[in-house]
Amino acid sequence: MKNQIERLKEAQNAVILAHYYQRNEVQEIADFIGDSLELAKRAKETEADRIIFCGVKFMAETAKILSPNKKVYQPAEEAGCPMADMANADTVREMKAKYPEAKVVCYVNSTAEVKAESHICCTSSNAVNIVKKLDCKDVIFVPDKNLGAYVASQVPEKNIILWDGFCYVHGLLSLESIKRTKLANPNALIIAHPECNPEVLEEADFIGSTSKLLNYVRSSDESEFIILTERGIHYVLQEENPTKSFIFPDEALCCRNMKKNTLGQVYEALAGNGKEVSVDENVATGALRSLEAMFEV
Repeated sequence: MKNQIERLKEAQNAVILAHYYQRNEVQEIADFIGDSLELAKRAKETEADRIIFCGVKFMAETAKILSPNKKVYQPAEEAGCPMADMANADTVREMKAKYPEAKVVCYVNSTAEVKAESHICCTSSNAVNIVKKLDCKDVIFVPDKNLGAYVASQVPEKNIILWDGFCYVHGLLSLESIKRTKLANPNALIIAHPECNPEVLEEADFIGSTSKLLNYVRSSDESEFIILTERGIHYVLQEENPTKSFIFPDEALCCRNMKKNTLGQVYEALAGNGKEVSVDENVATGALRSLEAMFEV
């Protein structure tokens, strides 16, 4: 299957992008592995005609928005993001009417329609910096309340209005499981993604986006780490740091939606049997404005 995918990829002048949370075998055949925005940028920079984006819907949409003239395919068409679906254009408009002086900061893990209604996008890596630099006191942070709460703790001078959205995978982590894992591995450092609940983040030795967690491990002299994020990151962690060990406190740290992309579906997308990702032109224009505002900062 991998050989056939490689052959088709060359014939189609395609590039395969895989998020860190994909299945190991999907990451193995990817040309680039990264977080959602990093991969969307890769899509824009590549000279390939076809983008095979192994992730969830909002990621493929972002790639299409940034690369409107390229054909973008998502192998598992039904793979969505429950957190992204916790906000929609109508509810964002209602919040803007309720807080007319506020700016809407939209986490990139959101639908194209929500991005189009927002003033600026952010990632988990740059959210603190984006909010700090806004010329307003009130900020509506959508859709992740946990990332928003983390930003609020780092930027106390702003009034952060939290959306009631969350990542169900990071939300599964309990203090009990973390403390139990730490007790069994007393020398391990705890590193956490800011999508975790605030009480969980208090236990962490380091908090950062997926890319920052990877960089932290690379540069650390320590050899044991307790990882508080989705298990898919283990593939890159182990590839890059074969002498270090990584412990996940809960087997349930798995995004079912991310794992819907399979080698078979990648093959079908390359063979021309997949549905091309499309975004309404007006929505794409608004979403691009929010993304470009972030790039400027």
